[in-house]
Amino acid sequence: MDGIHLLGEWYGCPTDTPEFTQAAPLRDLCVAAARAAGLTVVGEAFHQFEPHGVTGTVLLAESHIAIHTWPESGFVTVDVYVCNYTTDNTAKAHAVFRAIEAALRPARTHFQAIERGGKDA
Repeated sequence: MDGIHLLGEWYGCPTDTPEFTQAAPLRDLCVAAARAAGLTVVGEAFHQFEPHGVTGTVLLAESHIAIHTWPESGFVTVDVYVCNYTTDNTAKAHAVFRAIEAALRPARTHFQAIERGGKDA
């Protein structure tokens, strides 16, 4: 299935933001970003580590968002993957990615965009 997979590694994130250190605010951020972009949230699961750190996923009808925070290192990994089955969701994926990045405010980023799928030859 055709789609776009956006991958981010974010360094130097401020560690005093609730979205970086707590599951509920990070969940709210990711779900709100998906909905604001026009994607369809069908589920979510977020886990709070002790003493800190969060891992979470938002399941989308179009695919998923996955995010992992390491406050002790100021580091985040994020994946936003959407299928383009009936419509091109690429712009929506980028909007979600940018919204989460803006909230977590990394000092330095590494970004990859991978075109997924393709038609059988």
